Amino acid sequence: MATLMRRPFAVANALKSPLQQSCSRATFQRSFQTQASKPQTFRPATPLQAFASARQSVFRNAFQQGSKRGYQSAAPPNPLAQGNITQRLIYGGAIFGGTLLAINLIFNRETREDGGMPPFERSYLNDTFLHTGLGIGIIGIAARALHLNGWSYRLMSANPWLVLGIGLVGSIGTMMGCRATPPDNYMVKYGLWAGFNLTQAALLSPLMFFSPAILARAGLYTVGMMGSIAFVGATAKQEKYLYLGGPLLAGVAIVALSGLAPLVLPVTATRTLMFTENLWLYGGLAVFGGFTLYDIQKILHHARMSERGLMRKDTVNESISLELDLINIFVRMVQILALQQGRNRR
Repeated sequence: MATLMRRPFAVANALKSPLQQSCSRATFQRSFQTQASKPQTFRPATPLQAFASARQSVFRNAFQQGSKRGYQSAAPPNPLAQGNITQRLIYGGAIFGGTLLAINLIFNRETREDGGMPPFERSYLNDTFLHTGLGIGIIGIAARALHLNGWSYRLMSANPWLVLGIGLVGSIGTMMGCRATPPDNYMVKYGLWAGFNLTQAALLSPLMFFSPAILARAGLYTVGMMGSIAFVGATAKQEKYLYLGGPLLAGVAIVALSGLAPLVLPVTATRTLMFTENLWLYGGLAVFGGFTLYDIQKILHHARMSERGLMRKDTVNESISLELDLINIFVRMVQILALQQGRNRR
């Protein structure tokens, strides 16, 4: 008892030591048994398994080689993209000059009989071009600003019929109001003209989703096309192409209806939708190219009438027609270039 009082944990230690020894012995035995490796048995592969593994390795190697070829293959060389900027400008100028010469030889065989453009007609045409350039500049700057503020996302997420209705009402309303306002009322006329340009900018702001390279090329092609056609119309015989008004009006009606086809036709009518899309793109280019020729001759005709006092000089109204021609040609150029880029990526 005295021993137990002096060493209170002696019994516990005495009982604990045999348990630790037995546990350590059992642990050693288990570890020794688990360390003993089980002999592996190698089974010969069957012919079916060998064929499957060989086919899998062949497919893996072919996929790796194909992926390497896909990433390492070089794009086909473009002769216009080679060389420095001077050579590119020379190539572009040669193409533009050749196109202008060809159009002039085809459509402008009969030139003016009065020996050239009179000063009043030249001044009238230059003022019209000035207002056209200012209007296009307003549209471009406003469309960029609206796109940066998120207007394009809200416009594309809205109901297409609602956008179409509001766009037509805004565009046609401001255009008709500007045309009906006399030139003497500068504030109202230029206010409606600015409203027309802002309406066009609001409708065209989703074009900013395209690559800047595509927009720049489309703008260059549009200016080249309209410049060459305007040159032909300005140097051609007086009132030679004014008869195109009726056929062009019928053509623009067909193009407009083809543009509304995706809103009416079902998605399953793929061939019809492809036909209407091509009609809207390439038929629209031809129609609005003809409208450019018609509008230039109409502007010169109005200049002669204004010089005689038969009508008032109004270059703002004349510029609206050229703006509409340029916008429609530019939109189609952008879509054609975007489709070509998509095909090249495939």
